[in-house]
Amino acid sequence: MPELPEVETTRRGLDAVMTGQVVRQFIVHNGSLRWPVPPDMPEQVNGQRLVACKRRAKYLLLQFNHGTQIVHLGMSGSLRRAPLDEPRRAHDHIEWLLDDARYLLHDPRRFGAVLWHCAAQGPVDTTHPLLSALGKEPFDPTLTAAWLKAQLAGKRQAIKQALMDSRIIVGVGNIYASEALFRARINPRIAAGKLSEQRCERLIQTIRSTLDDALTSGGSTLRDYLNATGEPGAYFQLHAAVYDRENQPCRQCSTPIRRLVQGQRATYYCTRCQRN
Repeated sequence: MPELPEVETTRRGLDAVMTGQVVRQFIVHNGSLRWPVPPDMPEQVNGQRLVACKRRAKYLLLQFNHGTQIVHLGMSGSLRRAPLDEPRRAHDHIEWLLDDARYLLHDPRRFGAVLWHCAAQGPVDTTHPLLSALGKEPFDPTLTAAWLKAQLAGKRQAIKQALMDSRIIVGVGNIYASEALFRARINPRIAAGKLSEQRCERLIQTIRSTLDDALTSGGSTLRDYLNATGEPGAYFQLHAAVYDRENQPCRQCSTPIRRLVQGQRATYYCTRCQRN
């Protein structure tokens, strides 16, 4: 599934081209996505100028003066720029036509979404049910060690699973959770409530450094992931310290990397570097 770095990389590509342009035509080729595309979506955006391309967690927010298109890429979707005369591919379900650009939402599994949210006062509005309960962004300056420790207090849930709870921190997907915990030298099985404020501080720093590195690379090597220019992500996964490296030597101490399943997701860690 595209995670925060992939979505942010896509957002940056869209923002560089789409912001300030008028949507000449919004075309729904197949509106049967995770939630049906509202039938009045074309009349909401046709002829309207896009004023900003923003992101909240893994949702792209295409903001107009009177409301926002909320776009989710689903399990394997992508939003790419295509030449105006390029034939539409299979699974290209949604199309944005601008003056000199064309964007296509490609979603083979149709788990993505394109929804409309009317803004009460201007385009910036995160009161939609999909957005209102989300936790803090990883780079939010108000995400502090004291705040995180308070959120984790009393939780018996493993820290790896708590880290992926978007009601606490958004955008820390499976790959990045394993990598951040390795960098912080925290065992993924430890109860979240046992983390000290000092370890919470270290974890926040490694979450940020891991996501920063992924952003620099353009995302992970998810099989189906394409950025906004239609190119694959730039192989962050190949440089991962632990993710998908079961039985391979730890890059720090040479101990074989272990794999376990937590919440139906694979976790990778070093039993020596992450003893506690």
